[in-house]
Amino acid sequence: MSDNCIFCKIAAGTIPCGKVYEDDQVLAFRDIHPQAPVHVLVIPKRHIATLDDVQEVDRADMGHLLERTTHVARLLGVAEDGYRVIVNTRKHGGQEVYHIHVHLMAGKPLGPMLSR
Repeated sequence: MSDNCIFCKIAAGTIPCGKVYEDDQVLAFRDIHPQAPVHVLVIPKRHIATLDDVQEVDRADMGHLLERTTHVARLLGVAEDGYRVIVNTRKHGGQEVYHIHVHLMAGKPLGPMLSR
Protein backbone atom coordinates (compact mmCIF):
# COMPACT_ATOMS: atom_id res chain seq x y z
CA MET A 1 0.00 0.00 0.00
CA SER A 2 1.18 3.47 -0.85
CA ASP A 3 0.34 6.02 1.86
CA ASN A 4 -0.53 8.82 -0.55
CA CYS A 5 -2.39 6.73 -3.19
CA ILE A 6 -6.12 7.42 -3.30
CA PHE A 7 -6.87 3.98 -4.77
CA CYS A 8 -4.92 2.27 -1.96
CA LYS A 9 -7.05 4.21 0.51
CA ILE A 10 -10.23 3.20 -1.33
CA ALA A 11 -9.09 -0.45 -1.35
CA ALA A 12 -8.35 -0.24 2.38
CA GLY A 13 -11.84 1.13 3.03
CA THR A 14 -10.70 4.48 4.42
CA ILE A 15 -12.33 6.38 1.52
CA PRO A 16 -15.87 5.37 0.51
CA CYS A 17 -16.67 4.33 -3.05
CA GLY A 18 -19.61 3.10 -5.10
CA LYS A 19 -18.56 -0.52 -4.77
CA VAL A 20 -19.76 -2.93 -7.45
CA TYR A 21 -17.64 -5.98 -6.60
CA GLU A 22 -14.90 -6.97 -4.16
CA ASP A 23 -12.83 -10.02 -3.35
CA ASP A 24 -9.54 -10.49 -1.52
CA GLN A 25 -7.46 -9.27 -4.52
CA VAL A 26 -9.54 -6.72 -6.44
CA LEU A 27 -12.12 -3.99 -5.96
CA ALA A 28 -14.52 -2.64 -8.59
CA PHE A 29 -16.28 0.68 -8.09
CA ARG A 30 -18.09 3.31 -10.12
CA ASP A 31 -15.98 6.07 -11.67
CA ILE A 32 -16.81 9.48 -10.15
CA HIS A 33 -16.51 11.11 -13.59
CA PRO A 34 -18.17 8.54 -15.87
CA GLN A 35 -17.48 8.70 -19.59
CA ALA A 36 -20.23 6.18 -20.45
CA PRO A 37 -23.54 5.09 -18.88
CA VAL A 38 -21.61 2.27 -17.19
CA HIS A 39 -18.08 3.26 -16.14
CA VAL A 40 -16.45 1.13 -13.48
CA LEU A 41 -12.84 1.00 -12.31
CA VAL A 42 -11.38 -2.37 -11.38
CA ILE A 43 -8.22 -2.16 -9.29
CA PRO A 44 -5.89 -4.64 -7.66
CA LYS A 45 -5.78 -4.11 -3.91
CA ARG A 46 -2.01 -4.46 -4.04
CA HIS A 47 -0.35 -1.28 -5.24
CA ILE A 48 1.27 -1.40 -8.67
CA ALA A 49 1.77 2.09 -10.07
CA THR A 50 1.47 1.50 -13.84
CA LEU A 51 1.07 -1.26 -16.38
CA ASP A 52 4.73 -0.68 -17.20
CA ASP A 53 5.61 -1.68 -13.61
CA VAL A 54 4.05 -5.15 -13.90
CA GLN A 55 6.66 -7.87 -13.41
CA GLU A 56 6.69 -11.61 -14.00
CA VAL A 57 5.73 -12.15 -10.36
CA ASP A 58 2.50 -10.19 -11.03
CA ARG A 59 1.17 -12.50 -13.77
CA ALA A 60 -1.38 -14.28 -11.60
CA ASP A 61 -2.64 -11.01 -10.10
CA MET A 62 -3.02 -9.40 -13.53
CA GLY A 63 -4.84 -12.47 -14.85
CA HIS A 64 -7.19 -12.29 -11.88
CA LEU A 65 -7.73 -8.56 -12.47
CA LEU A 66 -8.77 -9.14 -16.10
CA GLU A 67 -10.89 -12.20 -15.32
CA ARG A 68 -12.72 -10.29 -12.57
CA THR A 69 -13.24 -7.40 -14.99
CA THR A 70 -15.19 -9.74 -17.25
CA HIS A 71 -17.08 -11.01 -14.19
CA VAL A 72 -18.06 -7.43 -13.32
CA ALA A 73 -19.27 -6.89 -16.90
CA ARG A 74 -21.53 -9.92 -16.50
CA LEU A 75 -22.74 -8.75 -13.08
CA LEU A 76 -23.68 -5.38 -14.56
CA GLY A 77 -25.50 -7.00 -17.48
CA VAL A 78 -23.33 -5.44 -20.20
CA ALA A 79 -21.28 -8.43 -21.33
CA GLU A 80 -23.67 -9.62 -24.03
CA ASP A 81 -23.96 -6.23 -25.78
CA GLY A 82 -20.26 -5.51 -25.31
CA TYR A 83 -17.97 -3.23 -23.37
CA ARG A 84 -14.65 -1.46 -23.61
CA VAL A 85 -11.67 -2.12 -21.33
CA ILE A 86 -8.92 0.50 -21.10
CA VAL A 87 -5.71 0.64 -19.09
CA ASN A 88 -4.14 4.09 -19.31
CA THR A 89 -0.39 4.11 -18.71
CA ARG A 90 1.62 7.14 -17.60
CA LYS A 91 1.09 10.79 -18.55
CA HIS A 92 0.87 10.48 -22.33
CA GLY A 93 -1.42 7.46 -21.95
CA GLY A 94 -3.85 9.51 -19.88
CA GLN A 95 -3.17 7.91 -16.49
CA GLU A 96 -4.29 10.24 -13.70
CA VAL A 97 -4.01 7.96 -10.66
CA TYR A 98 -0.75 6.03 -10.43
CA HIS A 99 -2.27 2.77 -9.21
CA ILE A 100 -2.96 0.39 -12.09
CA HIS A 101 -6.66 0.23 -12.89
CA VAL A 102 -8.95 -1.02 -15.61
CA HIS A 103 -11.72 1.19 -16.97
CA LEU A 104 -14.77 -0.90 -17.89
CA MET A 105 -17.14 1.20 -20.00
CA ALA A 106 -20.44 0.18 -21.55
CA GLY A 107 -24.12 0.95 -21.83
CA LYS A 108 -24.12 2.48 -25.33
CA PRO A 109 -22.20 2.12 -28.60
CA LEU A 110 -18.83 3.68 -27.81
CA GLY A 111 -17.49 4.19 -31.34
CA PRO A 112 -13.86 4.21 -32.43
CA MET A 113 -11.15 4.92 -29.86
CA LEU A 114 -9.15 7.49 -31.80
CA SER A 115 -10.14 9.55 -34.77
CA ARG A 116 -7.50 10.19 -37.38
